[in-house]
Amino acid sequence: MKRKHKTYSKPKRPFDKPRIDEEVKIKEEFGLKNKREIWKAEAKIKSIREKAKKLISASEEEKNDFFVRLKKIGFDVHSISDVLSLDKKDYLKRRLQTILVEKKFAHTPKSARQLITHKKVFVGEKNVSSPSYVVPIELEDKISLKQAKKKNKEENTKQIEENKEWKK
Repeated sequence: MKRKHKTYSKPKRPFDKPRIDEEVKIKEEFGLKNKREIWKAEAKIKSIREKAKKLISASEEEKNDFFVRLKKIGFDVHSISDVLSLDKKDYLKRRLQTILVEKKFAHTPKSARQLITHKKVFVGEKNVSSPSYVVPIELEDKISLKQAKKKNKEENTKQIEENKEWKK
């Protein structure tokens, strides 16, 4: 069994007041559960930047493949300098939770998170229960909510009669 490694790293200075204030604002804006989600977004952006730095001396074909992959995720990048200028907010904007709020499926990020965790959201044909799911551009228009099944009065009376007969 493989050991699961951390997907983030804690800040080096745990009590840095400006950083804490910034994280509180981001947490409120995107409706995050805890600051660990911010650190995960920072780690993802950091790894994307590192890949971009390695591609500086690579061929144009490799660079274009990298840019295509980032465009599928939803980042608007055309050059390595665009990739290096990406911020954690850019990554957080691509999460399912924030896209639900942008598309007006939910009024607040917290209510969007609740819809997702209660398995009421479909992306394409799949039921997604993770608020941190990064939505690709091609699936962004295929987001839908689960429709509630409504029973009419006739079905309810049939069920009541069946239950009465079964109890006899």
